[in-house]
Amino acid sequence: MSKVIIVTDSNSGITQAEAEELGVVVLPMPFYIDEQMYYEEIDLTQEQFYQKLSEGGEIKTSMPLVGDVTDKWDELLKEYDEIVHIPMSSGLSSSCETAHMLSKDYDGRVQVVNNQRISVTMRQSVVDAKNLADQGKNAAEIKQILEDCKFESSIYIMVDTLEYLKKGGRITPAAAALGTLLKLKPVLQIQGEKLDAFAKARTVKQAKSIMIESMKNDFEKRFDSPDGTKMNLEIAYTYDLDAAEEFKKEVQEAFPNNEIVMNPLSLSVSCHIGPGALAIACSKKVE
Repeated sequence: MSKVIIVTDSNSGITQAEAEELGVVVLPMPFYIDEQMYYEEIDLTQEQFYQKLSEGGEIKTSMPLVGDVTDKWDELLKEYDEIVHIPMSSGLSSSCETAHMLSKDYDGRVQVVNNQRISVTMRQSVVDAKNLADQGKNAAEIKQILEDCKFESSIYIMVDTLEYLKKGGRITPAAAALGTLLKLKPVLQIQGEKLDAFAKARTVKQAKSIMIESMKNDFEKRFDSPDGTKMNLEIAYTYDLDAAEEFKKEVQEAFPNNEIVMNPLSLSVSCHIGPGALAIACSKKVE
């Protein structure tokens, strides 16, 4: 049986401490803040990130440095036979394509998974991969299983402010100004490839209701699991833990059969949507 290690990056939201506990490896994502480079969770905490964001710092995301990736692979392959590498969705970053290109020099010992996920759904893919490795699956088998179910996930995100979407060029300044004037709470959706507009709500209460009802609809119609037994369910948030705890209670009432895992959104997502965001996410359980 081949000895397989699972590698991901901090877009998954898995901290270094959690990675050690899970028995996986997490590459920290680099960020440029006012042109200085930081690594998520190494010399940039969630608190420091939001402080710099609130101060108007110019924040740019970057994919993992090529040398960081290959150095880590080389180090791990001294101890393990194979690597399953799970980067963020190819629709949201070029890091997946880059990792795939780099893996060609490793004679099949590094399998890069493109399963179109980010944040808490990406985290679940890492957990699934680790479980499959523990069951004796090799790297190629794990990659195939994860890619076969890559579109069987869904994320809805309520944005508290339009400022960061405007900064990132995802909406026009005029649309942001109008949305702010009308006090809109946009609900965005990630289903596979990219972040899309989904609905506009007037209040946080209405936005939360839209997300919960949309998830119920997905459970029933997309995933054929109205009672939720086939599904993993997650809550994610940016910065405001109290609001997230309150939302989790509401979601638990709507989905009494599901255990809900809650984690902060990864900083690579947070810098585009800002603090105060709430998200509900799901992925179909891997058999």
